[in-house]
Amino acid sequence: MTNKELADLMYPNVNKTVEDYEKLYPKRDLKQGAIVTRFAPSPTGFVHMGSLCSAFIGRKVANDTDGIYYLRIEDTDQKRSVENGIQGIIDDLNNFDINIDEGFVSQTEEIGNYGPYLQTNRLEIYHTYAKYLVENDMAYPCFCSSEELDEIRKEQEKKKDRLGYYGKYAKDRNLTNEKRVELIKEGKPYVLRLKSTGDFNKKIVVNDLVRGKIEFPENDIDHVLIKSDGVPVYHFAHVVDDHLMKTTHVLRGEEWLSSTPLHIELFKKFNFDIPKYAHLGLVMKVDENGSRRKLSKRKDPEAAVSYYHEQGIPVEAVKLYLMTIANSNFESWYDANKDKSIDDFKFDFKKISESGTLFDLDKLLNISRNYISRLKASEVYNQTLEYAKEYDQEFYHLLIKYKDYSIAIFNIEREQKKPRKDYERFGNIKDEVWYMYDELFDMDNLKYDWMKITDRNEIANILNIYINEYYDETDSKDEWFEKIKQLTNRLGYAANMKDYKENPDDFKGNVTDISTVIRVALTSKAQTPDLYMLLKLIGKERILKRFNKFIK
Repeated sequence: MTNKELADLMYPNVNKTVEDYEKLYPKRDLKQGAIVTRFAPSPTGFVHMGSLCSAFIGRKVANDTDGIYYLRIEDTDQKRSVENGIQGIIDDLNNFDINIDEGFVSQTEEIGNYGPYLQTNRLEIYHTYAKYLVENDMAYPCFCSSEELDEIRKEQEKKKDRLGYYGKYAKDRNLTNEKRVELIKEGKPYVLRLKSTGDFNKKIVVNDLVRGKIEFPENDIDHVLIKSDGVPVYHFAHVVDDHLMKTTHVLRGEEWLSSTPLHIELFKKFNFDIPKYAHLGLVMKVDENGSRRKLSKRKDPEAAVSYYHEQGIPVEAVKLYLMTIANSNFESWYDANKDKSIDDFKFDFKKISESGTLFDLDKLLNISRNYISRLKASEVYNQTLEYAKEYDQEFYHLLIKYKDYSIAIFNIEREQKKPRKDYERFGNIKDEVWYMYDELFDMDNLKYDWMKITDRNEIANILNIYINEYYDETDSKDEWFEKIKQLTNRLGYAANMKDYKENPDDFKGNVTDISTVIRVALTSKAQTPDLYMLLKLIGKERILKRFNKFIK
């Protein structure tokens, strides 16, 4: 019984050859050095922040080299797939401007000449390559039951041997083809296993783009390639896919490092070109006890990329942060090139941290704050409006009703050398400006932060004199502040801070205390943007209404 006869029995429906598929998937017509890489998730739910970082890097390196970035869905584990999982992945990528050149563009639609891009639609291809391995004595059917495999594991544990199906423990490796045919015809379930030719005592060297040269023992385990239901395992499917889709670079998490010898052996079995590997460190988080752990879908809300939309953190700020944690030299480059974008920066694999990335939400929010501070007021308005439309209908309608007024609010202390940085995300802008809208300014239910001057009569006196005798909407800022100082002196407070510091007992307080009373009566808050601009925007009629709350 020949290997070909065995292969024909195992895969009777395969009517193409490996050579046929090599012709169907020709070499890509790209310039030298162009990187072809992929994002290859399982449709098991939302995109994790670690996956988003990998996807972002993949898109960036393909862009930098005029290469190809494609989306392949690895759905061979159907038990873990969720309804509309593909669309969820596509939406998450689109929401962060990570566009693909090939692969899935919707739950049911794909583009590109190297598909199908869904692994369960490629079973005929995998079976063709599996048949090739059987024909060439590089794979064999294994009939071991789960009980037999458990016994092998127990024996290995007892003898303190390495675990796995290899060497003398590979019970079905040396069955005759006649015996294999007999068992298949009897209907006994089987899997397809690799017939490894590796030697665990020998080393292979992998030139990892992130970690440099790494030595591994050769793979000698006869791993399962095709399960008993005919569906391939990840190890086998991705090797066939990456070859046919002409992937030049494989970017993946460091948890796949130990599998690299197996993957390299499979590439060599087929005489495929071996892609370059970049094993990326995990995205980590510091726990309350100070220890580091992997960012968790279950424990950490910020692990889900949907979190950033719900919080109103700008997409561009997230991208800036991702680049900061992806390449250690990006932050200094960006600080020196304020007029340039991420697209102008050249990604360097050698600048990726080997030890993983510590996810710092505070740093991301600081980047977000800086980013928003550089936007024009109209851009802040448009993006806040977009956010509010989905997450805060009350604020959305106010923004629509008072468009020009809202833009003017967002422009306070913006067009200057050092703009204010109150807004860390679009989701907290309402919390920063609510007092500017009468519909949100419920004077009967506010807590006023009066600071130093708390006597109600003194407050009423300050407000009454100021609004009736000093405030003029036509005043310039200098004229306005001069009148504040005049009021300060008149009421027994120090208009000059130097005088107050030298002789504090000679005064009831200082000019800051007077302006604070005006500020708090106007907004309820002791800390706000420029008081002069707030007064100008609110207008005298509305100022009187708020001040009269205390005067009366």
